[in-house]
Amino acid sequence: MKQIHLKNFSIGKGQPLTILSGPCVIESEEHCLQAAETLKKICKRHQVNLVFKSSYDKANRSSFHSFRGPGLQKGLQILERVKKELELPILTDVHTEQEAKAAGSICDMIQIPAFLCRQTDLIVAAARTGAIINVKKGQFLSPWEMGNIVEKIEEAGNQKIILVERGTSFGYNQLISDMRAIAIMQEYGYPVCFDATHSVQKPGALGKTTGGDRRFIATLTKAALAAGANALFIEAHPFPSKAKSDAATVFSFEELDFYLPIFKQLYDMMQVSPNYNYHE
Repeated sequence: MKQIHLKNFSIGKGQPLTILSGPCVIESEEHCLQAAETLKKICKRHQVNLVFKSSYDKANRSSFHSFRGPGLQKGLQILERVKKELELPILTDVHTEQEAKAAGSICDMIQIPAFLCRQTDLIVAAARTGAIINVKKGQFLSPWEMGNIVEKIEEAGNQKIILVERGTSFGYNQLISDMRAIAIMQEYGYPVCFDATHSVQKPGALGKTTGGDRRFIATLTKAALAAGANALFIEAHPFPSKAKSDAATVFSFEELDFYLPIFKQLYDMMQVSPNYNYHE
């Protein structure tokens, strides 16, 4: 498995636990900076590496009237402040080729949203920036179909890839996490991250907003770590009920602070666990 290198740590087999975390969307400059500072303190306390994540634009909201964020230019300026002032690697998601180029000039990681993971031109544009590509497996894809996406990124000259499991559509408004997907996607030679907060979503279940059941975030996270996940994606917010995006499926800072040492202990245990080689 390849190691994915950031400024002062790496993601991959045998590396310390890394969490990708932050409010789902940038709500304001002050809110974003305060959240990043708090998350940095929490992760430092538990010796967990942090990549700060927040979106400048939530382009796939259920309702036309939902809050989307400050937009590309202002959002990237805010994320750049987080990167420079708090010395944190940053991650945001992109939706177009033009956005990918702009984000790649600032962000350490570019995220390809699940709904867009088969958009070849977007993936190629993101890959060519040279940033780490954090690509989510679409809710409509099997894990073995992710090999095609890996190939697209590699053909564009980029081998800095993280694959993300975030649940699979199961009927209306339901997602199911198949933990086999973690092992299957690791066979492509890259780290696999588990997206715990989006995996508990119930897309469109509230009519004009996405619902979810945040009480299962910790349960699924522990299952993913036991299955060998190499990193965690857990969005967090100081006051989840007031979050302007994904209020039903984000961790509070207090919950993250409580569960991180548990997650770290399980993660560390699995990193030294040998893998059995199966033969027919």
